[in-house]
Amino acid sequence: MSDAIKHECGLAFIRLRKPLHHYQEKYGTAFTGINKLFLLMEKQHNRGQDGAGVATIKLDPAPGDNFIDRNRSTDKQAIQKIFAGIHKASQQAIDKDPSLAGDVDRLKKEVPFLGEVLLGHLRYATYGAGGLENCHPRRRLSNWITRNLVLAGNFNMTNVDELFDLLVSIGQHPKEHSDTMTVLEKIGHYLDVENDRLRQIHHQLGYNDRQITDVIAEKMDIAAILRMSAMDFDGGYAFAGLIGHGDAFVLRDPAGIRPCFWYADDEFVVAASERPAIQTAFGVKTDQVQELRPGHALIVRKNGSFSEEQVREPVEKRSCSFERIYFSRGSDRDVYRERIALGRNVVPTIMDAIDHDLTNTVFSFIPNTAEVACYGMLKGLEDELNKTKERLITELGPKPAPGKLREILAMRPRLEKVAIKDAKLRTFITSDNARDELVAHVYDITYGSVRPGVDNLVVIDDSIVRGTTLKQSILKMLDRLEPKRIVVVSSAPQIRYPDCYGIDMAKLGDLVAFQAAIALLKETKQDNVIDDVYDRALANVGKPLAQVENVVKDIFAPFTDEQISAKITELLTPADTKAEVRIVYQTIEGLRNACPQHTGDWYFTGNYPTPGGNRVVDRAFINWMEGKNVRAY
Repeated sequence: MSDAIKHECGLAFIRLRKPLHHYQEKYGTAFTGINKLFLLMEKQHNRGQDGAGVATIKLDPAPGDNFIDRNRSTDKQAIQKIFAGIHKASQQAIDKDPSLAGDVDRLKKEVPFLGEVLLGHLRYATYGAGGLENCHPRRRLSNWITRNLVLAGNFNMTNVDELFDLLVSIGQHPKEHSDTMTVLEKIGHYLDVENDRLRQIHHQLGYNDRQITDVIAEKMDIAAILRMSAMDFDGGYAFAGLIGHGDAFVLRDPAGIRPCFWYADDEFVVAASERPAIQTAFGVKTDQVQELRPGHALIVRKNGSFSEEQVREPVEKRSCSFERIYFSRGSDRDVYRERIALGRNVVPTIMDAIDHDLTNTVFSFIPNTAEVACYGMLKGLEDELNKTKERLITELGPKPAPGKLREILAMRPRLEKVAIKDAKLRTFITSDNARDELVAHVYDITYGSVRPGVDNLVVIDDSIVRGTTLKQSILKMLDRLEPKRIVVVSSAPQIRYPDCYGIDMAKLGDLVAFQAAIALLKETKQDNVIDDVYDRALANVGKPLAQVENVVKDIFAPFTDEQISAKITELLTPADTKAEVRIVYQTIEGLRNACPQHTGDWYFTGNYPTPGGNRVVDRAFINWMEGKNVRAY
């Protein structure tokens, strides 16, 4: 992606279904769970590089023994730092007392993180500060083991204000105004309510307080807690919670916006944001990994039993398409196929952009995440070229000259590795001009790969969000190869609207497609449209969520996709560029054809999957009009 955007976040959950002795005997180490968690997180490092965190719970602790361990890091190599620390602590304990090595019960008691319930998290700081306190997992602690709660997830709520006010209305005094804290405290509140309900019932039945704690751990209704907690959630979410006595859950939003997968056998119950991470860590096939159904929770009880239970009524499934275009690991079977299809589906637009001249066109991709789409593009180009070969061979007649026939058969799309990313340059220079000069050299080029003044150069990108790097770096770099025409292809459609469910595209003014539409409105003397949208957005403020509409769609309504693409090209082409530049995009139809099971396309269409999305986009427009460079949620 020519502009680095961030995403929140990656989730990893493991429940060991056997005693630790089993793993010691079968795998040679009682730390099998921790080792699996490390692999599960490492295979999802693409989902978060600003921080990581791990928490574990030990089952059946003796009073006075620590049973919840947590460590978080914002180090550049956060995963490695956390797990190195865990293993260092265990090794130090064994070095101090070598008899510990073969005594699993003492190891569990004395060594941190040697628990049966494990939770990991990877964070991109898309919202809020990037400090340690903002890393998951977060904890809600209590002296009553059944009231402890640990939470981590991949989520953004659009109605944090309402959730905050709900907590205040029940008498709480939240210490933060964030979606993480409001979710933690709301679930924590109903966890307390369930504890109180069971305690009251069994007091009346004659149980003493010590007995009641055990009964609560056995009879706690996790699904009911989640139903009460989640009824007011508006957003995209997949989060996991651990309760102190050993129950655990993983919950997904009713529209399936954020991804979540799970797998279970007689040794493990596992959940993660990425299916191939589970496949790699546990050596299982694609079809053995289940997708957590929207509105459902995977509930794992203290006794190791598990079930998938409905918590909220599922709505139309609107799984995020941007996951498939960019964020999800390309090693997933379906993601790979979809990215191939994205590249193939944009070929008709590419052919028009190069005037169907395959002979004098070089194809490439920037950055590496667009490589699979490039393969798909190549397959589509080969199909186009086969049509040309068929026509040319037919024109040769029944007895073609061998040399001419070989010449036609040898025709193929010219794929080259045109750009190489040299390094991620740090902004140690504060002068804007000097920094821009450095950014322009983030990529290096393969000189001689393009015939100067003869070849078109087509590079495919997975998406174009802001276009900053494209203008400051990539187009300047490509122009040094002296192509006749540069065609930049986005395998995603035009990104017109902000996201509020976890991807860092929160400000309308940052989106180059929005900038282009505004420029066109002003050029065509339709400034009144801008004012009208502003008035209607203001009128939506304070309305109930269900009544709010996305009025920003009218900013784009007067123009075709081609007109906006042309204006984007104009905005992003550096003034001194010698080559002709064209920027072209995937169509909405091409996206839906490639990703039929992931219809969450609000970035491109403005059709948000929850009412809160409409409020966010309207607020984003108000912020832009009023010159407020702040997020809309």
